[in-house]
Amino acid sequence: MDHEHNLDHGSVKSYLVGFVLAVILTVIPFYLVMNLSMSKVATLYTIFAFAVVQIVVHLKYFLHLNFTTETGRLNTISFLFSALIIGLVVGLSLWIIFSANNLMMF
Repeated sequence: MDHEHNLDHGSVKSYLVGFVLAVILTVIPFYLVMNLSMSKVATLYTIFAFAVVQIVVHLKYFLHLNFTTETGRLNTISFLFSALIIGLVVGLSLWIIFSANNLMMF
């Protein structure tokens, strides 16, 4: 039982792989912005794509979410519920702020 528990936490190698991937996924968009080699729209889409990939890297290597087994199903439901709540809080907060701003203009 204790051995199974330790498998969920990852190893030094998995943390190093996650760290290297996170650094690479941060440096490339930073370089694109500083270099100004692409249009603004293409740069924004590229940054968004790298951000999504970086989220997946963090979920896999640092949060150790496993989406394959029975516990993976529970992880998936918990993650989706958390993402929903965070999305609602952020989205509704932005809606309230913009609505308040529009009301202040009159």
